Amino acid sequence: MKIFCSGIGGIGLSAYAALQAQLGHSVSGSDREDSALIHDLKSQGIPVSLMQDGKAVPDDSDLFVYSEAIDSDNPDRLRARELDIREISFFKALGDIALAYQLIAVCGTHGKSTTTAMAAQVLIDAGVDPTIIVGTKLPILDGRNWRKGESKVFLVEACEYRRNFLHLSPDIVLITNADGDHFDAFESVEDYRSAFVEFIGPVPDDGVIIFHGSDDSSVEIASTRANTLDADTYDLPTLSVPGKHMQKNAQLVLALAEHLHISDATESLQRFTGTWRRMEVKGDTADGVTVIDDYAHHPIEIAATISATKERYPGRRIVCVYQPHLHERTRTFYDAFSPSFQGVDVLVMSDIYEARSEVSNPVDTAQFAKDIDAGIEGECIYGGSLQASETLLRSSILRPFDVLIVMGAGDVTTVAEHLIC
Repeated sequence: MKIFCSGIGGIGLSAYAALQAQLGHSVSGSDREDSALIHDLKSQGIPVSLMQDGKAVPDDSDLFVYSEAIDSDNPDRLRARELDIREISFFKALGDIALAYQLIAVCGTHGKSTTTAMAAQVLIDAGVDPTIIVGTKLPILDGRNWRKGESKVFLVEACEYRRNFLHLSPDIVLITNADGDHFDAFESVEDYRSAFVEFIGPVPDDGVIIFHGSDDSSVEIASTRANTLDADTYDLPTLSVPGKHMQKNAQLVLALAEHLHISDATESLQRFTGTWRRMEVKGDTADGVTVIDDYAHHPIEIAATISATKERYPGRRIVCVYQPHLHERTRTFYDAFSPSFQGVDVLVMSDIYEARSEVSNPVDTAQFAKDIDAGIEGECIYGGSLQASETLLRSSILRPFDVLIVMGAGDVTTVAEHLIC
């Protein structure tokens, strides 16, 4: 089959493209910007165009797969329709592949990538030989976000945005939590959680829904099914990565291991070293500043990262540069951000990263920084653009032996790269 992937540089679609190529299909794609993920795809022999004008779409394509970032009027999609090529979203395409497997899906508001990564560690160590698609890059996958296994087990990270995970038909579901997010796609917290209820509905009776009995949102969802397993009945394991939130993720994987009759999961979890952009230590600067790159962009995630950083680096000054992700999310959780940054000594707030094509009622980032400054014990400074924020850090904020958290789901990761180079 000849497959064209528009938005192939995305964390999900890049994994799908690589997996399909390994399965013997002819794969090519396009994206707006170059990236390390695209370089890796090219190294596997997958052609990628950095022009999305429709010209790269082969006339004889059998399937056109697009990422969430590709709007319906994108020239690639218009060309696919002109050629009468079957056109489906990434998650629909993933669901089609997964039908042939026993599907283990990890879902939730926070912790999906890390929990999937921990499950990958345990399954691979146990010789299960799973196929994997995950929303981050893993050391155990040689720095990639996918793996082609030889067994009939498929482990995926399942995203709830726009109810995308409903394209999947899981046999086993791990629910990390469901406090709520993506309120541009959901009308309310109740609407958000209803999507999870719908997601676990088709899980067969001999499958299982694994959840935290201490988390009210997860209990509400899991209570709609009888075949459930409370991960909180397992002891919090000792890990090499800091943070109780990491231990809570690991509890879910311990429960999964018992369901699959894997006996050495605790040892595997102790070997887990983390993932790309999840409290990833990039290194130390010449002045001894430890630079951490982290994907947190929701208040609960931010608080967990800061708590874990203080746990790992007691007594050191904590500086954070934060790039808010999306005007809609920033507005929705506006008042929750100040408490989440408690514990930071200095916070530099860069301009909001916006991934959506249209923004209504944008947030004033400078005022947002002032409001956070008024609500935390430390200091919050508006930094402006990423370049200006980086200059501010270098010129007047960072001191020898500080710990710097570079935080956000956008392109703020470049600041960490620049400081370590």
